[in-house]
Amino acid sequence: MNHLSFFWLPENNALLVKGIESEFNALVENAITSGKITLPPIPDVVLKIQRLCTRDCTTVLDIADCLFEDPSLAAIVIRVANSVIFNRRNITCTDIVTAVSRLGILRVRDIVTAQAIEQLKNSVNLSRGCNKILVDSAHTSRELAATMVMVVKGFKETNPRNNEHLETDKALLVGLLADIGLFCIVSEYHSYLERGNYLDEDIAFQVFDNLCTSASELVLKHWGFDHDFLEVASNQLTRAKDVDVSYLDIARIANHILMFRRQDDRIEEHVVEFDVTGADILYKLSNLSDIEFNSKINELMSASGL
Repeated sequence: MNHLSFFWLPENNALLVKGIESEFNALVENAITSGKITLPPIPDVVLKIQRLCTRDCTTVLDIADCLFEDPSLAAIVIRVANSVIFNRRNITCTDIVTAVSRLGILRVRDIVTAQAIEQLKNSVNLSRGCNKILVDSAHTSRELAATMVMVVKGFKETNPRNNEHLETDKALLVGLLADIGLFCIVSEYHSYLERGNYLDEDIAFQVFDNLCTSASELVLKHWGFDHDFLEVASNQLTRAKDVDVSYLDIARIANHILMFRRQDDRIEEHVVEFDVTGADILYKLSNLSDIEFNSKINELMSASGL
């Protein structure tokens, strides 16, 4: 039987991390189920829109009225509604009611939430290590989101009839919000320290990585996001698959491409399923030069208006 101090020996490091992970997992789960989760401090308007989207009686005018309370957020929604990715009819709109009507109530919720989280990741004032993790997360989220858009475009161009359910704008937002739970875990870590506990940053960062998927799923579920968002955040199916290619499939292919391009050693353990079309898309995107690939990423993010 191991003595408590033996957990600090190198060969038992995995046991130590697992124990701490379980404690943090319990903290995050208990916080969400009790309604006391340390959610990202996003604007009140965004929270109000999220609440409205859970009600069947909410109208376009209700959402537009909320956005009038935050002119900068309203301007972003209008800009996104006129962007290449979201403006399928290529008709310019100049007022917020038309923008909300064009995008749809739920898509506006997705957009304002993604925008708030991306801004937050780049403006937090925590420890240097935590700040870097969140900034890196913002960069990684944008890469995943843009790559998912490229993968969706590949499927739709090859077989548009079988892939009508896939939308480039939704793929972008699913990718941007996939690791939203990271901010909650980082916040729990700082609260843990403020209560007089000690946890080495290096070990904490391992815990962040291990718990991000479960925390992200819990946060998105708490805010009422649909199954596609939940499946990508948790990296697992949450319902019976009723389409040939799901957003989870898209995310896994996109992530595989990014792991290959970064020469990530963990790619050997990364399982991804795809058909002939998926294989062709993966091959083409994996073999772009770094300049070409990064240029496409930047162009897509610029085209999104976010």
